[in-house]
Order: sequence, then structure tokens, then C-alpha cells
Amino acid sequence: MAGAGGRAAASAASESYTGRGSSTPGVGGRTEHTPRYTLGLLQTPHSSESTGGASSGAARPGGSSGEGLAARRAAGNSAVKPSVSERGESYFGDKSSCVENANTLNLTSSSSVRGLNSACIGKTPLSSGRSGCRSHTPLMGYSVTSSSAVSAHTVASVIVAVVEGRGLARGEVGMASIDLKNPEMILSQFADNTTYAKVITKLKILTPLEIIMSNTACDAGNTTNLFGLITEHFKNVTFTTVQRKYFNETKGLEYIEQLCASEFSTIFMEVQSKYYCLAAAAALLKYVEFIQNAVYAPKSLKVRFQGSEKTAMIDSSSAQNLELVINNRDSRNGHTLLGVLNYTKTPGGSRRLRSNILEPLVDAETINTRLDCVQELLQDEELFFGLQGGIISKFLDTEQLLSVLVQIPKQDTVKTAESKITNLIYLKHTLELVEPLKAALRSCNTQLLKAYYNSLEDTRFGIILEKITSVINDDTRYTKGCLSMRTQKCYAVKPNINEFLDIARRTYTEIVDDIAGMITQLAEKYSLPMKTSFSSARGFFIQMNADCSTLPNGQLPSEFTKITKMKNTYSFTSADLIKMNERCQESLREIYHMTYLIVCKLLNEIYEHIHCLYKLSDIVSMLDMLLSFAHACTLSDYVRPEFTDTLAIKQGWHPILEKIAMEKPVSNNTYLTEGNNFVIITGPNMSGKSTYLKQIALCQIMAQIGSYVPAEYCSFRIAEQIFTRIGMDDDIETNASTFMKEMKEITYIIQNANDKSLIIIDELGRGTSAEEGIGICYAACEYLLNLKAFTLFATHFLELCHIDALYPNVENYHFEVQHVRSSAGNKEKIAYTYTLSKGYTEEKNYGLKAAEVSSLPSSIILDAKEITSHIAQQILNSTDRRALLR
Repeated sequence: MAGAGGRAAASAASESYTGRGSSTPGVGGRTEHTPRYTLGLLQTPHSSESTGGASSGAARPGGSSGEGLAARRAAGNSAVKPSVSERGESYFGDKSSCVENANTLNLTSSSSVRGLNSACIGKTPLSSGRSGCRSHTPLMGYSVTSSSAVSAHTVASVIVAVVEGRGLARGEVGMASIDLKNPEMILSQFADNTTYAKVITKLKILTPLEIIMSNTACDAGNTTNLFGLITEHFKNVTFTTVQRKYFNETKGLEYIEQLCASEFSTIFMEVQSKYYCLAAAAALLKYVEFIQNAVYAPKSLKVRFQGSEKTAMIDSSSAQNLELVINNRDSRNGHTLLGVLNYTKTPGGSRRLRSNILEPLVDAETINTRLDCVQELLQDEELFFGLQGGIISKFLDTEQLLSVLVQIPKQDTVKTAESKITNLIYLKHTLELVEPLKAALRSCNTQLLKAYYNSLEDTRFGIILEKITSVINDDTRYTKGCLSMRTQKCYAVKPNINEFLDIARRTYTEIVDDIAGMITQLAEKYSLPMKTSFSSARGFFIQMNADCSTLPNGQLPSEFTKITKMKNTYSFTSADLIKMNERCQESLREIYHMTYLIVCKLLNEIYEHIHCLYKLSDIVSMLDMLLSFAHACTLSDYVRPEFTDTLAIKQGWHPILEKIAMEKPVSNNTYLTEGNNFVIITGPNMSGKSTYLKQIALCQIMAQIGSYVPAEYCSFRIAEQIFTRIGMDDDIETNASTFMKEMKEITYIIQNANDKSLIIIDELGRGTSAEEGIGICYAACEYLLNLKAFTLFATHFLELCHIDALYPNVENYHFEVQHVRSSAGNKEKIAYTYTLSKGYTEEKNYGLKAAEVSSLPSSIILDAKEITSHIAQQILNSTDRRALLR
């Protein structure tokens, strides 16, 4: 039991140590003893790389074998070797050659279209072509984050490959994406129009770190529209082009067959004829291998096809208008819909919430299943608090843990070894939470929670944990603090499994004890209050709280070096302590090396069972999101939505405004049916029109993701698309650019809207003259009135309100204002009630009333009133003539 005693000694010695930081840095040397990691590695048959696969004709991906090589994104003096595919070898083959192959994928990076003509010369293979050269550090050297670091998921880590058909197939787009923190590949394929709105929207949702496209998409002088639009919308994202032949659908299907876990094997039926997403998958996997310096183990990935028909489409402009995930004034501000609903405790739950807000569900049965869960959580306080605070908050980033576990490093280093040991401890920690989670769900009544309980009865969880505890100490835990976690890693493996490991740990313990003893002796020698501290950067060092006046001559003794001072706290070391730190590091490397060998053997034994963690990851993230919805309900009077063929909201209010104001805003009613599906809203500036319109869209989204809604009662018709065109009062663009922006937005709505859309339009036509603005608004309204879409149209053009005489499905509403006399009694001002009432506003000439309370000369105001009255009468006469012609 020497190992256990050593653990206790080291733990005791570390009680007074302080410090935070990353893991101990790896040191080279002793490479002849480095273990070869072979977790799940299988030799695959060599297959010849076809230039077109099964494709025929120019419209299929991967069909060009004679295209020129892209500029090498490689180190300046590195030799260029034939690529893996050029030699006809599968890149899931022998790991011994993978390091050589890492530099052979022909790549070009560009920051924008402007950079297309400049080759990336002299850059390392893992750096981008953007100024500042963002480095792609292999994820294998890192460990999963704790649940306290929920915000960490906001760092971009998704790589996306995009390919478009050619010739007659132009407009058919395939996409494949993979999150470097999550071993899940998402495939999409769809037909898009010339605006490529679907592509842009999907990319905005993914928030990619890097986008990969074919080099033929950006040939000098022949750049495709898709490439131009993507680079225009994603100016801060790295773009990399690879040869077209890597976009090979045959190879993509092969890779999926090799890598897809058996639980998700139905994906083959879904994608085997979707050539473009398969082509994108082939290029993506090849590139991820290149930048990660690692390959995914066979049968380890979750692969799914994401069809756009299962979720509502919210274009990127609408998401921005509604401030769904980013505040328009300050991106760090939490006043967004995500900020209102995000009480998640895990990074996975937060990611799921974000993706659901941007892509709400359209299946009422699935939504109601979620709402049932939220209702049970609200009704059962013990269940709610037991899950959220007692269990879910203890989970780490399960998705990232899985990603690290299923990747096979091409090079074994001290850092890799330390990472694997750490992640095995995280895996043990995660599996130990399965039983408490299952116990909490045992007596649940709703269908989804019962299904989660049944899923947790999977025997593989117990099998994996049993195998781990046969090798790893029972009291090995995930802990915060770099020294505490270092101790856990050192003593993770049980004693008497490896005699040399036990000896190395005893040595390490003795060194730690010697360090503590030496510092104690120094404290006694100089009669100073010294204590032992630790940080990952410095190792062990000495810390002391003392006023400089208490020191001889105001200085520390000369044997101490590297002295830093913050207020009255001194940090320093000595030559002897530096040497002992070096001995400690050497001992630590020995321990990690031998522990790594044992961990690799253990991982090989449990690997066949590890895919149950995909199920666990899904359960935890969904529960976290549902608990977050329930949490939001406890802070405000939200109600459960119903789903019918009407949009009816009784006394609803704006959820983000409530969070900003810290009190309940003025509430209003909303009612739309197929017979009254078009509402025109009028009222003065600042009366509440834009806020009300956003409120309707936000409530619709909240309902369709399974959240309760801020209202006394609400019922919604499922919206397949949500479009918003919101006017910005603080828009500083010129009239010409504003008008063009308006035209693009309304064109997009008209081209894509259908009978199941929710359309929000605010202040259309304000960027041009009143006559043209009214004409454009009138024509747009008449077009939209032919649809059964629910439309809310706010305008300052009161002439538009008369359209209800021609169309019985039009309703007019307005925001009431009150006129209040000033104390002097000679001037009148407007008081806003923010209350919506039926009919159109009686308020006219808002600008003239604002001028009256200003210092503008009265003669100018009188002239303005007379001219305005004359123009208004002319416009009304022309509108009446058009009505008669009908």
C-alpha cells in the first residue's frame, strides 16, 4: 500500500499550497520509451482514390482529376510529399506514416476575396492565412472543461466544408460540419436560390472557426457567387481551399461507413444518394485529420443528417433584428433571448439552447413533449432542485470528453499522456453520476423523462465503470485547482499494478515532502512567515505576507531569486528549490509515462462500450435546457403555450425588455386567424410599435422551442419560417443605402414566404420619398395578402390603413397616446401609454407636433402644416381613384 500512503502524503503536503493554472508543461526527451497509443486503431484496406467516384458529368462533386495543386500552406523549408490520396492509401491506415502525411494536404487560406491572389507563403501547416496567423493547436493536448466554465463554449470550434453543384446542379449545396469539441458530424444538403439565404443562415447558426471550400470556387477571375457571399458575411472567419478532388462523394461514404458508430448506422440510408454532403464530408474529415494531427477511431463518430424541414427557418438578418443570441449594441451584453432563458449549468446545455433558439422546432408533438417535462419540473420542486443543483451541475462537458476519447493521436507526448489520464478521471467522474441521475428520474411521469430513465439503464455504463474502478482508485476524483488535479493524476492507478509506478510515486512524494521541509527550515532560519505555494507555471515556490519594514534593510535575503511583490505579498524561489522542482518534474514524467501505458490498455478494453456516452451526453444537455426553461418560469409569470390554427396572446409582454427594466412591461393582446391574418399597426414614433412586433416573434420562438411564454394565455400556429424587417431609429446609413437594404430584405421575404410563415415588417419604404414609400408598401401588402401567412405590418403611412376596405382579412390596430397640457398651459405634449387598441391612429403629423414643442419659428410651422395638408389630400385622391378602377 505504498502508493496509497504516498497519495496521502502528497495530499497532506498540498493542503497549504495555492495556485491556479493549466497542466504541467511537457518536456521532451526519453522518446525511446514513449508508449504507442493504439486505442481502437484498425488497419483498413487500401483503396484507390477515384477522381470522380461514382459521379458522372460536371454537375457532380469530385469530378476533376486534372485541376492544379493549390498553393502549399506548409513550412518554408519542408519537402512536399505525395498526399495520402494520391498514393492510393486510406488515411485511416497505419499510424506510423501519418506524421509524414500531415504536411501533404494541399491547402490555401484566405481571409477574404481580396486575398485570393496572394499565396500563403512561409506559413506553418497549422496556421491560417489571416493576418495574426491564428494557430490550430491540436485538441488532443487539452482536457474537457468543468461545468463552471459554461461560457467556454462560445469560443468558435466548428469547421465546416461547403460544396456546390456545377452546371445544371448549381444551387444544390452540400455541407458537413464537425465541432472539434464534440465528436458529431452534421450533414446537410438542400437546394438554395441565388441569394444563398439557407447557406448563410446555417453558417450563422454554426458560428464556424473555419470554412473549407473547393479551390475551383475561388479561381482568380472566376469566383462563384456562393464563395463571394460567404466571404462577405463571414469576414472574421478563416477560409481554406482544398483541391476539388478531395470533395469526393464515394470517399465520403467510405469514411462514414468506417467511422460512424453502430448506434447511428441508419445514416447510410439517409445520405447514400446525397452526393454533395458526402463530398463535403470527405474533404472535412481529411482536413480535420491534418489540423488535429489525429484521426478518429473506427466506429466512433456520431453522424446525422439535418434536414431543414424539421426546424423553422430564421434568416440571419431576422436573428439579428430580434437579438436572439447577440445584443446589437454590445455583443457582451446578456440582454438577448438567449440571456433571458439561459440558466443552464453545462456547456452542452448552453450549446443546445442556442441552437434551438436559432432553429425552433416545427413538430407540435415534440414541442408538447418538452412542455410536459417543463410542467412536471415546475410542479415537482424536489425533482427540479435535485436535478439542477444536485446532479446536472456536476457534469463536465460530456461532448468534449467524448471528442477527446475517440481521437487517436499521431504523436505520443507527455502532454498527450497527461491529457489521457485527466480525461479518464473525467470519464470516471461522469459515469459515477449516472446512478444518481437515474434515481432522480425513477418516479417521473412524463414520456420523455421516462424514456431518459430507461436509456440510463443501459448496462454499458456499469461495465465501463467497473473496468475503470478495477484499475483506478475509488477515491480518484475530478477536483479544481492544478495541484489537486496533479495529485489525482499521480495516484489515479491503484497500487501493486505496476511496481515501478509505485516506486516513482514514492520518490515524488519524498521530493514534495523535502520541498515542504526545506521551506519550513528557511522560515525558521530567517524568522519569516514563509509558506509553500504552487502554480503550474512556476511549480513550487515560496510565498510570504509581510510588510517591507519588517525585513532586514527592507529586502529579502540574497539567496532568494525571482522576487515579485503584489501589495504585501512576496513570491520568490531559491536555487535549491529550482533544482528540486526539476527533480519533481522528472519524477512526474516517469509517473505519467507509466500511468499512460496502463490507461491506454484500459481504454482499449472499454472502447467497445464507450458509445453509450453519446446517449448520456444527449440526455444531460436536454435536461439542462428543460431545467433552464423551468428556472426562467420561476422568475416571471410565464404560461404554457398551446398550438392551434390561431395566434392568440392575452396580455403578453416583451421578455428581454422585462429583464432590462427589472419589472413587467406594459402587456398587450394579439389575435390573428386565417380569416384575419394581416394586421396593420400605426402610432407615433416611440409609441411601442417595434417593441411589440419583436415581442410577437420572440414569443413565437419561445413556444416552438418548448419554453413557457410571457403572457396570461397564449396559443400559436406553428411557423415554418419567421421573417422580420425591423426599422432602426438610430440607423446612420444614408437614405440610398437604407433603401437598398430595405429592398433586399423585402425581396427575400417575398421570395421565401409561404402560408405557414410569420412575417414582421416595420417601417418599410422609409428610405425613399413618401409617394414611392406608400406605393412600395401597398404593392408589398397586396402580394402578401395572397398568402395565408400571419403578417404584422407597422407603418407611418396612414394611407395604407384604407386597404382594409378592399381586403376583409386586414385588421387595423394602433398604439394609443394621450395629450397632456404643460404646466404653463400654452403647449401640449404626448404621453405614451404603450397600449394597443383597435383601429388606426387618429394621430397625424407627428413631426409637426414635435416641431411645435421645439424652438422652431411659428411662421415655419404654419407653412409646414399647410403644405402637409395639401400633399396628403393629393395622395388620398389618387388612392381613391385606384380603388374605383378595381
